[in-house]
Amino acid sequence: MKKRIFLVVLIAALLGGGYYLNLLMPIITGYAAKNLASGVFVAGRSQEAMEQEDLNFSFIALTNNTVAWEKKEVVSRFLWGKSEAIFLDDFGCSLVKEFAPETIRNYPFQAVEPEPSKPDELDWPMGNRLADTIPEGVNLPKLNQAVAMAMSDSIPYKGTFALMVVYKGQPVAEAYRDDFNADSRFLSWSMAKSFTNTLIGLRVKEGKIVINEALGIQEWQQDERKNITLNHLMQMNSGLEWNEGYGNLSDVTVMLHKEGDMGLYTQQKELAYPAGTHWLYSSGSTNVVCRELRKSFSDEEAYFAYPRKALFNPIGMTSAIFEVDASGTFVGSSYLYATMRDYARYGLLYLNDGRWMGEQLLPEGWVDYTRQEAQGSDGRYGSCFWLNLSGDFPDAPKDMYLCKGHDGQFICIIPSRDLVVVRTGYSKKGEFDLNGVLKAILESLE
Repeated sequence: MKKRIFLVVLIAALLGGGYYLNLLMPIITGYAAKNLASGVFVAGRSQEAMEQEDLNFSFIALTNNTVAWEKKEVVSRFLWGKSEAIFLDDFGCSLVKEFAPETIRNYPFQAVEPEPSKPDELDWPMGNRLADTIPEGVNLPKLNQAVAMAMSDSIPYKGTFALMVVYKGQPVAEAYRDDFNADSRFLSWSMAKSFTNTLIGLRVKEGKIVINEALGIQEWQQDERKNITLNHLMQMNSGLEWNEGYGNLSDVTVMLHKEGDMGLYTQQKELAYPAGTHWLYSSGSTNVVCRELRKSFSDEEAYFAYPRKALFNPIGMTSAIFEVDASGTFVGSSYLYATMRDYARYGLLYLNDGRWMGEQLLPEGWVDYTRQEAQGSDGRYGSCFWLNLSGDFPDAPKDMYLCKGHDGQFICIIPSRDLVVVRTGYSKKGEFDLNGVLKAILESLE
């Protein structure tokens, strides 16, 4: 009798484990395929480097990955699971989910030439020609020590790829790990949410989007979701159900690695709280925003050209690549690539209240709106930007606000100190102390 019970329990455990593993298969292989494809085709890294560092964890480390260099495709396999990612030139890489590869490739992608065409011949910030001198008020030995600490690659400063410090509008420090340089593109992860904020702001200025009106999504009209606005979604208090856990089978991992239309997946979630009453960080919310951004264009070609024409080119972000999902919508929650200097340029746009080279690109007051505390966030979040009103970074000024991405990506904007700090890397939770780096940098400046 005991043996029979043991066998029944064992069989049930094996079946349950197999069922759960089957659910995980698209996540495991999708993560490997997408990140490896973008790593090699967009960021220019080697397959070996990606597999040894960025993909070297959990079941992801066990995937078998094939890079087809001529076709510019990646196929990742694990047990019976398989995922494919394809390269789309100026639009990065996309997982092939729910849409055929030929369908994805045949979207009316509008390639726009990056401007300025010769950035190395132009002065900063539009170009890459830096000043020979640094601004007054910089204690260079102290600053160099702060940079060395951030690049030391030992806990609590482990995993930094690159660091850049811009003070009084001028780069005063720029450092790269040996396998990266000033031309390397780095993955934003959730820093992309802040860029989504910018694109929405630009459409608001054009009169094409109103952020405080109910969205009118058809399937929401029969319930209280009909009250949700873009502002609710951007401030992360839409009330939609969501699980942002990255270490398991969750809404965000399913969305990023299994769903072809990420915004639609989130749009179908039920309401857990009345809109505007409960703060819950959700990458899905940002992808609903991106879906609505796309709907604001009657011309698909104009939509695909918009990030470069309206944002990247006007501020000299020649390297920027905004990736799309299989439905062709920009993945504003997670997938943008750019160089350190281009991320720094973006930080300067917000440091200067949305102005660039004397021109007001963002609507008047948009940066103030961005920095307004979202209802229920306890001073931690605004509109697609993180805030320091809560004092989460105790050695940085309270007026700091920042773009923040998974595994330690940061663009820190500190208006009271005329400072932008950009850090990219691969650091697990607890391995990189941003507060410590900011403290050391701030102590090196007047």
